[in-house]
Amino acid sequence: MTDATPLLDQITVPADLRKLDSSQLRQVADELRSATIRAVSQTGGHLGAGLGVVELTVALHYVYNTPADRLIWDVGHQCYPHKILTGRRERINTLRQGGGLSGFTKRAESEYDPFGAAHSSTSISAGLGMAVARDLKGGDNHVVAVIGDGAMSAGMAYEAMNNAGATNSRLTVILNDNDMSIAPPVGAMSAYLSRLLSSKSYLSLREIGKHIAERFPRQFERAVEKAEEFARGFVTGGTLFEEMGFYYVGPIDGHNLEHLLPVLKNVRGARDAGPVLIHVVTQKGKGYGPAENSADKYHGVAKFDVVTGAQHKPKPNAPAYQNVFGEVLSKLAETDDKIVAITAAMPSGTGVNLFEKAHPERTFDVGIAEQHAVTFAAGLASEGYRPFAAIYSTFLQRGYDQVVHDVAIQKLPVRFAIDRAGYVGADGQTHCGAFDLAYLCCLPDFVVMAPSDEAELAHMVATAVGIDDRPSAIRYPRGEGTGVEMPETPKALEIGKGRILREGKTVAILSLGTRLQDALSAADDLAVRGFSATVADARFAKPIDTALVRRLAETHDVLITVEEGSIGGFSAQVLDFLTRNDLLQGLKLRTLYMPDAFLDQEKPAVQVAQAGLDSAGIVAAALSALGADRTDGAEKPARA
Repeated sequence: MTDATPLLDQITVPADLRKLDSSQLRQVADELRSATIRAVSQTGGHLGAGLGVVELTVALHYVYNTPADRLIWDVGHQCYPHKILTGRRERINTLRQGGGLSGFTKRAESEYDPFGAAHSSTSISAGLGMAVARDLKGGDNHVVAVIGDGAMSAGMAYEAMNNAGATNSRLTVILNDNDMSIAPPVGAMSAYLSRLLSSKSYLSLREIGKHIAERFPRQFERAVEKAEEFARGFVTGGTLFEEMGFYYVGPIDGHNLEHLLPVLKNVRGARDAGPVLIHVVTQKGKGYGPAENSADKYHGVAKFDVVTGAQHKPKPNAPAYQNVFGEVLSKLAETDDKIVAITAAMPSGTGVNLFEKAHPERTFDVGIAEQHAVTFAAGLASEGYRPFAAIYSTFLQRGYDQVVHDVAIQKLPVRFAIDRAGYVGADGQTHCGAFDLAYLCCLPDFVVMAPSDEAELAHMVATAVGIDDRPSAIRYPRGEGTGVEMPETPKALEIGKGRILREGKTVAILSLGTRLQDALSAADDLAVRGFSATVADARFAKPIDTALVRRLAETHDVLITVEEGSIGGFSAQVLDFLTRNDLLQGLKLRTLYMPDAFLDQEKPAVQVAQAGLDSAGIVAAALSALGADRTDGAEKPARA
């Protein structure tokens, strides 16, 4: 690997790339791979997927006239080389940092990002919409969607393909197969066949054959069509895509530019081919030894040493919440054979991998298919099992109809373990778990819990095991716990009951979830200013502890609720109870939650401070309610 990038230095935008001779593209790809590795080594982020599509990225921008031709990257974590080639190289070292480039494609960032994507399996739907819009406008540009084989496990991709096949709009889908999950090994013969099948001469011959067949009885015509489909399917494995209305080409070697370029040129020139799927086989982590030899191919990495690949990860001071969940559930399952764990393609991210080690026969990874995961869990629950569906907060949004219709309406005891609740730092807007409290607390008979630390999470997992008459959810953040002592045997909590950690007279702070430490710090600050504060841990967002809320409202001048979620969540439950029971008279209420905006990526602590959910924000809210400034205060008598 070299620091020298003489050809890449000449490329500011893809138009510069297209000025080069095709014989120079191999060097461009090598330099682009080196630049990608060095950038991610300084910022951290998603590396393996991007390394796998370096040649494909170069070929696509060389053949297609981007940005007039629309290029959509599914998921988006494979787009770092794309960003370097599209005018963002000078800022690539700001990747995933506050004020810097997003780790995913983002429309507001560049005209070369026609569609923002961080959740998977959206590219074909979006691409078809763009293709149809082009046709309606009488345009002539191309639309290309690049989707990984993992993203093809989601039903939405097949819904889009089915629709695309029916509309017959000109759309190119590139299936990036980086796990050898579909294709056999590819070689010279496969490359030759792909060039042949995508060529104008073959397409023309195919059309002539169709016209000849049309002269014969319909049975004969259909027999000819079937013979060709299955012959091509036998050679290439593309029969499924053909049946959905796509013209299939592949598989081809995604790292061989001599194979990629002619096929892409042929497909771009075939303006009457309708929807086309090009099957490209790549290697995740390609060209960087440490990534190639890693089990996860360096999918997501911290900053690392380029020479050795060693990642600069700080030693954790406490266990990660996801690991606490996985370990506790594994232990509880030792004495309860009805407990099962479900994940949607995120076993390590949710801690389900730890459960799988102990109970492989009761672990189910359904792929990127959250809708199926929820209803699958509902089916298990209907037969007396205790399913835990471990799904990120923002990913569960994709299965919300199933949560309502298949789980909540039927009161099936599915347990949702909701990871990445609240701010997530560098992953930014698309992965920020802002809405789970709002979209779950509005559902009848749903139990919604939020632990303040890792020990509380252990107790809540035990609590969820025992909830057999309705659905329940535990939402917890990304990252490490607080370092508290863990219980040897987790105990089930009383449903809908919070706890008081500190008694005061003037200000009551009712915290839900991991903002509790900030609430305690705020109480210390207020005490210095002359105001004593009660601090309570709500534990449950639904049902709320009405006795606790009543007591806090009746015995304090100010009540502040704190939650790391959007409006409409925990505070809405509290406010509704106070209003219905005439407890607002004389009470100064402040509800602290996430601002009504999508915040860009930043360090989580900065995001929390920007939202006013840290100790300083809580103190400011209390002082404002009391009519005091930030430096002076005197204890006021509590309400009678």
